[in-house]
Amino acid sequence: MILGIEIGGTKLQLGIAPSDSDSKTLVTLERATIDRALGAEGILQQIKEIAPSLISIHRVRQIGIGFGGPVDGAHNRVITSHQVHGWDDVPLGDWCLRELGLPVTMGNDCNVAALAEAVHGAGEGAGRVFYVTIGTGIGGGLVVDGRIDGESCPAIAEIGHLRPGLDARDPQQTVESFASGLGIESRARDLLASGREVSGVDELRTLDPLSAETVIQAALAGNAASLEIFDQATLTLGWAIAQVLTIAAPQRVVIGGGVSLVGEPLFQRLRETVGTFVFPPLANDFELVPASLGEETVVVGAVELARTHGVPSVA
Repeated sequence: MILGIEIGGTKLQLGIAPSDSDSKTLVTLERATIDRALGAEGILQQIKEIAPSLISIHRVRQIGIGFGGPVDGAHNRVITSHQVHGWDDVPLGDWCLRELGLPVTMGNDCNVAALAEAVHGAGEGAGRVFYVTIGTGIGGGLVVDGRIDGESCPAIAEIGHLRPGLDARDPQQTVESFASGLGIESRARDLLASGREVSGVDELRTLDPLSAETVIQAALAGNAASLEIFDQATLTLGWAIAQVLTIAAPQRVVIGGGVSLVGEPLFQRLRETVGTFVFPPLANDFELVPASLGEETVVVGAVELARTHGVPSVA
């Protein structure tokens, strides 16, 4: 068996799947909420409390990890986390070997989610799959013929960190800052703080809570102020996807993450925007589809990453 672990900014998931199977089905899955105030040490303690019994019961022989931040996969080290303190240059693979007694293969969580969707999910059957997750932030991953492209790099396919336009010279001016869940919420707060007279702004003030979800719901209900924010988000993300298509020519673009649950209104806008900006010869050469594996995506991908690499040497 393989133990797949997802280490995120808000949740920790540990799942078990067979090592000699191409199935996406997990035998069991354990979830825990992360207390960010406790930092990396708190998460490691949670893993120590949950993992040993899973390892013993299911005779686990290796571990795959999808980590929420840049990693050095070649040396199984975490580079950093942008959500939880204490993860700077952490040799997580060595820790697992020492504390859990098993070798590890690890990757960035979005890259392993891309692998899961490409091999077992909405990208199955396509040779080149680009995965985008739209949640608190925006991440991306490119899978070519069942392998993560550039998995030895500290970061790759980071669509959320593209700068939308030549005037975006501030590192904080990114696709993510416009189109992520947090970005949509921030744009709404900025609009309210600006005092700018926009139709529907008074209704925007009444949203409780003021969040990406409530702003998008208001937009789809016809609120003009919310619709302006939502349209800017989809325009920015659609432009970014078009750049990826033009450079990497994936046959399928898979969209996941919490914001993607908006459904067809989001996908319709993205398809229109991508069509506007993509290199014309590629305009009819791709599909843009929703992800299919749900909240288990990163764990399934972590297991698949371990399967792909085989049992690492512990010498």
